[in-house]
Amino acid sequence: MIHFVGAGPGAPDLITLRGAELLQRAGMVVYAGSLVNPELLEMTPTGCEIYDSASMTLEQVLEKLAAGEKKGVTTVRLHTGDPSLYGAVREQMDGLKKLGIEFDVVPGVSSFCAAAAAARVEYTLPGVSQTVIITRMEGRTLVPEREKLSLLARHRASMALFLSSGLLKESCKALTDEDCYAPDTKAAIVYKASWPEEMVLRGTVGTIAAQAEAAGIKNTALLLVGDFLGDDYDLSKLYDASFSHAFREASK
Repeated sequence: MIHFVGAGPGAPDLITLRGAELLQRAGMVVYAGSLVNPELLEMTPTGCEIYDSASMTLEQVLEKLAAGEKKGVTTVRLHTGDPSLYGAVREQMDGLKKLGIEFDVVPGVSSFCAAAAAARVEYTLPGVSQTVIITRMEGRTLVPEREKLSLLARHRASMALFLSSGLLKESCKALTDEDCYAPDTKAAIVYKASWPEEMVLRGTVGTIAAQAEAAGIKNTALLLVGDFLGDDYDLSKLYDASFSHAFREASK
């Protein structure tokens, strides 16, 4: 059994208990070295084989995982954040299926959650937005035509952009296209959420690219956009004394 484990956004104590337990008894770990905090590897026991997949191809990753399975050791494929978001995990799972190797997936805390925590915001504010769009700016990896940033931005929902900090000027231009966000819409850059060097910059869609450039932020950051970053919103019905639900009668 191969275990795909979400390492969380960076801080070693934000991995799940299940993920930590697997690392503590691992005989082999193949980890995404470009983003996973190496402190997590200190959880592994003496003698554990550790491989950085940053320079590997898909075939080489599968070869290591298959080797761990053949040895009969607990084998962990350690991904940053949650494996289901931009983790290139599906192709690995399909590769293991072809090899007849069983696997499971341990979810992790995504960096878009850590970014909200760092900025102390809620994506789904009543009266503001009840939808979160998680996407990226098109780069060398193309996006479907229907998912172009300028089209998604027309919803003006809460948005978190991954893998786009190196294309901030292009991203902000697309975000302010016709019928999209206004240039004065609130925006924030969260650099390395949950790491010791975490940084949060606040501005607008029209200013945030220049702010990030001035701060030297070029990668490992999320762009947050939307009115949820402001201060105007409706109070939740959940705690409204005049609102009845299954656990409480409305006050008269």
